[in-house]
Amino acid sequence: MTISNKQNTVHIRRLFFLVSLVIAIVALALFLFDYTIYGIVMVGVFTLWFLYFQVADYQFIEFNDANGKVLLRYYKAIRFGKTNFNSIEFPQPMLYSAHFENSIFGKMSDLTLVVKTRRGIAEYPSVSLTALSIKKRRQLQERLLQILGV
Repeated sequence: MTISNKQNTVHIRRLFFLVSLVIAIVALALFLFDYTIYGIVMVGVFTLWFLYFQVADYQFIEFNDANGKVLLRYYKAIRFGKTNFNSIEFPQPMLYSAHFENSIFGKMSDLTLVVKTRRGIAEYPSVSLTALSIKKRRQLQERLLQILGV
């Protein structure tokens, strides 16, 4: 089973950069026409816009469980600078637990995978599922529960 949010992530990125561009142009125009106070307000609006996307932590997610392995690829959708591509891959029998943490009335969700290794239990860093639709989040949760045998 493959679960991906590529289209949704592309839409979110376009929306972020388009609105950011509009805010920047408006702020620049306000500064040029000597409306300094309003220009500063627009800079504040941009700051809030940027902080929202940082807190929401929209990430591109691709989950695949073919060939007896769990493969989860992810990276931040909204970023400035170099992209950090991350990947989690392990055999399905190593999966020990999967924690889904929902916040803000289920709008934001994080996934933490726990695997059993020869040295004990290891926990991978949390992956934000906020950019996944509710339907795809449920599919991912059901599939991980099937792998766990619950």
